[in-house]
Amino acid sequence: MRVFDLHCDALLKLHEDRTLSFKDAPALNVNAERLTKGEIGLQVFAVFVEPYIPSDEKFQTALEQIDLFHTEIIAKHPEIKKITDWDDLRSLNENETGALLSLEGADAFGNDLTKLRTLYQLGVKSVGLTWNNANLCADGVGERRGAGLTELGFEVVRMNNEAKVWTDLSHLSERSFWDAVETAHYPVATHSNSKSVCPHRRNLNDKQAEAIFKKNGLIGVVYCPEFVKGEENAGIDDLIAHIDHFCALGGKKHVALGSDFDGISTFVKHLEHSGKYQNLINELQKRYSEETVRDFAYQNVLNQLPV
Repeated sequence: MRVFDLHCDALLKLHEDRTLSFKDAPALNVNAERLTKGEIGLQVFAVFVEPYIPSDEKFQTALEQIDLFHTEIIAKHPEIKKITDWDDLRSLNENETGALLSLEGADAFGNDLTKLRTLYQLGVKSVGLTWNNANLCADGVGERRGAGLTELGFEVVRMNNEAKVWTDLSHLSERSFWDAVETAHYPVATHSNSKSVCPHRRNLNDKQAEAIFKKNGLIGVVYCPEFVKGEENAGIDDLIAHIDHFCALGGKKHVALGSDFDGISTFVKHLEHSGKYQNLINELQKRYSEETVRDFAYQNVLNQLPV
């Protein structure tokens, strides 16, 4: 079954180690061979600038990752198609994988909205305001003070709305989450789980999940064992427990998948890289109807695209 994955950090690994080949490097949880084996119909590639990068180098770092996206992923693999318009997702052939750019944290553009518009023009279709730390737009979940969006942050969300770009709510402090979800036309949490199932700060409480569902947003369940079970020993059943809980809250048409591959160093058993995606699909098919599993795998994303 075709699968849409809303978050991976392969670009970060490619940027940190230029010797890696996207074709088949074992060090990459997401590579071309594994995308094919896992039947991935869409892979969202995050642009993430590490917090230690000096402020005046952050935008350049983001551009370098986007350049790698084009030169090492798109140009060298004809079966991987860049998604420049949401409608492109509907026209992919069965043997093609869509590749879409996202931005994980507004640090890359600081307070320069011309840079943000440039990122849109380069193909970024999803913008997360923060990683765990604070920036000029908002507080992340790792900030003790727990502040919300700044005026700049609100402006960025409004720009996302106008550009028909997802506003990614993963990593936001709770107050920032509520500011963003109320303002965003296209809210998603690309890689987050349920706090009721696993009480990690990166997960969403029930009210947050329900707010996303009410705004016709998406939650991509994430495969980091710490967010799945609170410990490294997590299995696919533990991950499905988060899907079960979101469905119980009324989110059956809003559940998606967001692995965080290449951004995690421990793995759900039997789900260690994108080539093993069908193990998850097979387990879901034991519990849900074929139609519902297709919804989780890709159809919910297609149904909730910005229009």
